[in-house]
Amino acid sequence: MAEFVMKYADPRGEMHQQVAEAGSERELRDRFSQQGFLVYSIKPRREIAGMALGGGKKKINLEKFLIFNQQFVTLIRAGLPILKALDLLSERLTDAKLAPHIKAVREEVKNGSLLSDAFSRQGVFPPIYVTSVLAGEKSGALGEVLDRFITYQKLALAVRKKLVMSLIYPCLLIVLVVCLMVFLITFVVPKFAELYSSMSAQLPAATQLLITIGTTARNYILLGLVGAALAAVAFRFWSKTPSGEEQVDRWRLRLPVVGDIWIKYQVAQFARVLGTLLVGGIPLLQALETASSSLGTRLLKNNLAEASQRVKEGQALSGSLAKTGIFPGLSIDMIEVGESTGALPQMLASVAEFYEDDVNTQMTAALSLIEPAIMLSMGGFVTFVLVALYLPIFSLADTLK
Repeated sequence: MAEFVMKYADPRGEMHQQVAEAGSERELRDRFSQQGFLVYSIKPRREIAGMALGGGKKKINLEKFLIFNQQFVTLIRAGLPILKALDLLSERLTDAKLAPHIKAVREEVKNGSLLSDAFSRQGVFPPIYVTSVLAGEKSGALGEVLDRFITYQKLALAVRKKLVMSLIYPCLLIVLVVCLMVFLITFVVPKFAELYSSMSAQLPAATQLLITIGTTARNYILLGLVGAALAAVAFRFWSKTPSGEEQVDRWRLRLPVVGDIWIKYQVAQFARVLGTLLVGGIPLLQALETASSSLGTRLLKNNLAEASQRVKEGQALSGSLAKTGIFPGLSIDMIEVGESTGALPQMLASVAEFYEDDVNTQMTAALSLIEPAIMLSMGGFVTFVLVALYLPIFSLADTLK
């Protein structure tokens, strides 16, 4: 008898996880399904331990995975069995990262595993995808469920790409400005310092300050770069710990303008995932767990875990989210309306659309102000450097006259 770690939902929608013994995964799944439980995942206990020791997960290219799903849905709707569709697609995949996992899924399905279990065991596919496949298997509408996943993924990728493209120019401009400042401080200013020291001239306070900064920076630039690199590495390792991730999220949330945009983007992503899962027939508690795991923020995950516990105790979703103190008031009001009218999935989609548009508007407004702010800062710095460096020359000219 082998030991398996399984996740399942009872008839009331409450999530459970336990270790059970059975001769095979199939036997264990059949046993719990006959008792009225909705089995979410079953994994060998040794596999779980291996993943814990093995380190981080590999990542797949979501765009190529999206193309695979579009082809997969087309083949299923054409009447091909799932195994035959996997056979056709696994042999034609050119992505070196995705192909081995799809082939492994095909082999597991061929050996009798459920499609959702086969995807789950790979450990690289998004939780929302595995849950969507499970919902499609239970409802007998795998094509429709995967269509909803594809639609969600397209929207998420479009929003993400738009944000990245909007940030490229400001980031490039900041890098160029920093490089210019470093060049002036470490190269130009020390050259003027050598000139003035040979002239034994009385220098203005601004020039003395600039020369002190320049000569110090040139003497310790390598040490400063090494120190900055070590600090960056140490911060990165600390920020990957659970407490570090949560603290970084709290700092990010307190930032003016940026914090507001960040939390609205996270709320939009959460609402989009949760609404997609609920439309697919996933119970609320299981959908909450999957939606929170799809987020990249530890702070929101912890608060959603507390909200999920309150929902399990019988409280409304809107009230549970309001007690976190993070979700915007308007999103809470919209979710409350959705609960009271029985149209929660549709209202969650409206929440996602509203905040995605709001994020785009705020990002556009913020980025339109960044460029002039950077140019003004650079202009002010360059003006200070030029005035400080040339003031002694003007003084000498007046003295000679």
